[in-house]
Amino acid sequence: MTQHQSHQQGRAILLLSVAAFASATSARICDPMLPELSRVFSASASEVAHVVSGFAVAYGLVQVFFGPLGDRLGKYRLIAYTTLACVAGSLGSAVALSLDQLILARFLNGVTAAGIIPLSMAWIGDTVPYEERQATLAKFLGGQIMGIIGGQFIGGLFSDTVGWRWAFVFLCLAYLSIGFGVWREARQNPQTFHRHLDGTQKAGFWAQMALVLASPWARVILLVVFLEGMLVFGGMAFVPLYLHRRFGLAMSAAGALMGVFGLGGLAYIVAAKRFVRRLGELGLVVLGTAAIAVAWLLLAYGATWTMTVPAAFLLGIGYYMLHNTLQTNATQMAPQVRGTAVSLFASAFFLGQSVGVSGGAIVFDGLGASSLFDLSGTMILPLGFGFAWLLRRRQSGGDSRRSTR
Repeated sequence: MTQHQSHQQGRAILLLSVAAFASATSARICDPMLPELSRVFSASASEVAHVVSGFAVAYGLVQVFFGPLGDRLGKYRLIAYTTLACVAGSLGSAVALSLDQLILARFLNGVTAAGIIPLSMAWIGDTVPYEERQATLAKFLGGQIMGIIGGQFIGGLFSDTVGWRWAFVFLCLAYLSIGFGVWREARQNPQTFHRHLDGTQKAGFWAQMALVLASPWARVILLVVFLEGMLVFGGMAFVPLYLHRRFGLAMSAAGALMGVFGLGGLAYIVAAKRFVRRLGELGLVVLGTAAIAVAWLLLAYGATWTMTVPAAFLLGIGYYMLHNTLQTNATQMAPQVRGTAVSLFASAFFLGQSVGVSGGAIVFDGLGASSLFDLSGTMILPLGFGFAWLLRRRQSGGDSRRSTR
């Protein structure tokens, strides 16, 4: 690859990272709004939690359609269209007059946002060799991490000041400007142009899915990421509400504290190359799992709100150690239909989140926040260590991943 082509590729990835920022902001922007939405619509925590889980359910369900479409029509171009389409759901959220209307608008936003991050990962998988992919994906995830930070903070800030509806107005403007930038890149940058389909990609929708699911390792990855989404984000949605109720923190402050989760993710990105080189995939999974478990236990039993700072940081760095490893493996589950494979991965992840948020609401209302956090920390250990054991067996079995596309 020439220097000019490398520059084109880097610019294209940067724009995808910015689009990922908007998508991740949408996913997390309602977390600190829950108390205000509960007050405005006179609803319980479990009822207003559907504005979070509704987005996640929609995001997960439609992945199976965006993947094959990306393989057929062109991933980068489809990312541009879906980013622009996110304006509709964000605008609907801003003007919603009832909780049901807000949930419906959030569902629509989840449908359109579903075409951004997974297809971006698949496009990176198409253009970046495997040995460079984990570090490249880590850089791309910088936008997603900033979106998680921004979503928590922006949602709380607007709720405490001019009103929660203005947070969605902000999203409208962000999606419009970012979507136009990605659309222009898709038209002008040769690196983003769609490649011709081979015979496998021309296969029917179900045939493409069957090709992915035929791989035992792909089934392992999909199950693990489903449970990961459930155990990490199911509890995380209720941390701002817990801080508000137990310690009396303003929702903007509670959202900002959870923004430390993103700082933990950024710390991983800064050191990603060294982590990958020194720890390898196996070490990242083991240390990441341990960090997540410690974080949840600190939140469950911390006596002051200040414990949230180290807990959120550990949760962020641990999650990205584990999740980035899962993502990298997902891009190689079925290279010939990579869009379909990565979309199935994202579908499993967000469906896990929706199950986690819905189940977390029941535990939160019935048993309290400490029980929810304790359960999340306890259950992540067998999941992560079990995956590490399977990964070690796979590596010791002499499996070799192709670095070619």
